[in-house]
Amino acid sequence: MYSYKEISLQRDGNRNSVTHKDETYSSGQVAALLGSTVKTVRYYDKIGLLKPSNYTEGGHRLYAKDDIWRLQLITTLRFLDFEIDEIRRLIAGEIEIASALDWQIESLEAQVSTLTSMISILRQAKTHDEDSLDYIQDLVKTRTTNSEKRNQFMMDKLEDSKFLDGVPQEWRRSFLYFFNKCIVNQVKITAKQAFVWDELQALINDPQFIPDLVQDEFLFFNMVNQPRWGASVWPKKIEDIQNRLNTALERNLPAGSPFVQSIVENAAMLYANAEQSMNQEDVFRYFAEYAKSPRTERIKRFNTLCAILSPEYRLFSKGNNLLLQGIEWRLGHM
Repeated sequence: MYSYKEISLQRDGNRNSVTHKDETYSSGQVAALLGSTVKTVRYYDKIGLLKPSNYTEGGHRLYAKDDIWRLQLITTLRFLDFEIDEIRRLIAGEIEIASALDWQIESLEAQVSTLTSMISILRQAKTHDEDSLDYIQDLVKTRTTNSEKRNQFMMDKLEDSKFLDGVPQEWRRSFLYFFNKCIVNQVKITAKQAFVWDELQALINDPQFIPDLVQDEFLFFNMVNQPRWGASVWPKKIEDIQNRLNTALERNLPAGSPFVQSIVENAAMLYANAEQSMNQEDVFRYFAEYAKSPRTERIKRFNTLCAILSPEYRLFSKGNNLLLQGIEWRLGHM
């Protein structure tokens, strides 16, 4: 599957670059051509998403035909609800086009399901005429589950499934810490998020979900019975890794940068158990093998729904994607 850069190179090879070399356009002309605004064009320059090819003697931006094509792509991706950071990484070649499209399809499908449910409520409300607003409010309330009930649902489910059987109590708390923080303990959720929670409950109730989750968390279960770290220390180290990944995202650091690669090394060591070799390369290869294992459709859906339910989980997912890109980069350079 091609990356954006590979497609761009193919496209460049199919046109006469000399013909367009000297044709440039001002910010206003570019905005008019694409039905955008000068403010947007300047903003993309400011954040490094679309730099002009040249400047006038007076310092005004000048854009070439290639820049216009790139802006058209950015505009299209924004229309399809891609986030700025995803577009930047897609254009930089850090994400394969197929992967980016898959992620966006999953996200949009979840939104379609939610919006369909909300439309259903509004249609039902129309049949109640004068008290339709009261009906909407009551119906939404019945759909909205408070944090205590969400927490109880998760605890009951984990208990019934015996998911954490054999895991020491202090490590159970460590495992649940981040999930509770990001998902369960959202004090107030919107009507849209309430529908997402309904779907999330149905997904978790699927008999195959827990086995999928056990498989997805293999590294944790392998480490926990012979850990190198204490149960109280481990969550802090995970949070430190996540904070550093967030910093890397804010700085737009590539997967192969020393900063990101140091995070990859630390993450690998964090999941190594006490019996494993301390050789960093051995630990990394072991970590990479399981970290890169394909997720089941249920786990992918779970992550998509959690990202809609919680902005914090969405940020966590972005950091995890950067970590996986860092793993890929290191494997390719070993």
